[in-house]
Amino acid sequence: MPTPNKAASVAELKDAFQSSNAAVLTEYRGLTVAQLKTLRRSLGENAQYAVVKNTLTKIAANEAGITALDDHFAGPTAVAFVTGDPVESAKALRDFAKENPNLIIKAGVLDGKALSADDIKKLADLESREVLLSKLAGAFKGKQSQTASLLKALPSKFVRTAEALRAKQAEQGGAE
Repeated sequence: MPTPNKAASVAELKDAFQSSNAAVLTEYRGLTVAQLKTLRRSLGENAQYAVVKNTLTKIAANEAGITALDDHFAGPTAVAFVTGDPVESAKALRDFAKENPNLIIKAGVLDGKALSADDIKKLADLESREVLLSKLAGAFKGKQSQTASLLKALPSKFVRTAEALRAKQAEQGGAE
């Protein structure tokens, strides 16, 4: 029979899984409390980094409909629950892991889909959402201005062609 504290922990973790866009499982063995504090700060406001108990977290993930992480609940585990841009959090985790090799990215989920550690590293290599959206807007704007130039050039080209044809006909009419 589960204790009320464990039941509350499972409910809290289940809520964290359901309310986050992504969750990344890490192994933090060998990291100091100061390093974990630095990691939490580097993740910013859009992610919550929590050291968790494997069995309770596995139960909470399963209750939240996430079964892809079951094999990764072994050893000292912490979860980064991402509520903002997952790319920024993946970059923060990747950068911290480069400086602190004791942090190991195990796996994760993004919008209900399982991610391997390599997938999370690829996600970290993406540009942020704002940069991608601005590039897309720039591409649309470029295409619009090309289309506008083309449409603007058509009538003037028609007028020049008609004028050249009229001049040629006048020249041929005057030559006869």
